[in-house]
Amino acid sequence: MMAGVAVAQNINAAGGTFPEPLYQKWFSEYAKDHPSVKINYQPIGSGGGIQHVSDGTIDFGASDAIMTDEQIAQAKVKVIALPTVLGAVVPIYNLPVSKPLNFSGDVIADIYLGKIRNWNDPRIAKDNPGVNLPATAILPVNRSDGSGTTYIFTDYLSKISPEWASRVGKNASVKWPAGMGAPKSEGVSGMVRQTPGAFGYVELTYALTNHIEYGMVKNAAGKFLLGTPQGATAAAAAMAKTMPADYRVSITNAPGPDSYPISSFTWLLIPKQFADPAKGVAVKGFLGWMLEHGESEAANLGYAPLPDQVQAMEKKTISGVK
Repeated sequence: MMAGVAVAQNINAAGGTFPEPLYQKWFSEYAKDHPSVKINYQPIGSGGGIQHVSDGTIDFGASDAIMTDEQIAQAKVKVIALPTVLGAVVPIYNLPVSKPLNFSGDVIADIYLGKIRNWNDPRIAKDNPGVNLPATAILPVNRSDGSGTTYIFTDYLSKISPEWASRVGKNASVKWPAGMGAPKSEGVSGMVRQTPGAFGYVELTYALTNHIEYGMVKNAAGKFLLGTPQGATAAAAAMAKTMPADYRVSITNAPGPDSYPISSFTWLLIPKQFADPAKGVAVKGFLGWMLEHGESEAANLGYAPLPDQVQAMEKKTISGVK
């Protein structure tokens, strides 16, 4: 155990639901090996994670949305955004079909723009030859809270659809042109699962654990791919070589035949200097454990571990946390 962690520490953290299943596993396992440190994590959404860590009301935050220059400038507490893992956002749906449906990005955008309203629309049918699509109305379901998953999803749509970029744009919260909202990833999963014809977006783990059908998305190379940790890794591979010093990088719609197009890093938001030095030591200890032990568990829950070169960068950054 590291010096300075002997005094029991309760660390309060909050933020994105996108990585929550993995974070809860990490924090639980870390507590078993380090019983004096307990990390309490509340999955309130990335918007809340950014706000609370910036205000200093939690010890650290978590976000799948990249902090903007404005958010960084306005924060009372200066933070370091450290990537933890990679994940894939997948399109989920409630429809009686026998195989995963194919979705082009412009089709997904137009479903949420309210321009494609029925499942047997010719543009959906074109991507799914031989599939008997019903005339069922599509109910687009979105996140009603500030969400990093929404940021990733709308970042992708903004790259694919000029109309989406101009009318809606990318953000953790946007004004949705069509559909219904539900809170958190579990809310979107639940509404889609319970509503025939519904269509939504969640991190891959939520689709797997809720046993919801999810589709394939056309990537920049023109291939339809299912969201997988391997596809997220491929999307990150080229970008990792030019990872900026502040780790703020978008990897949606990445080039390459194996790149899943709605992929992203997710970040922990760590204060550069903790008001309580003992908490700083405790969190720094966890971050080191995360890189040495936690990364190897990511794939078991549907996430992809950080590329080696990013892990090497982070070790240097973590050494500067006080």
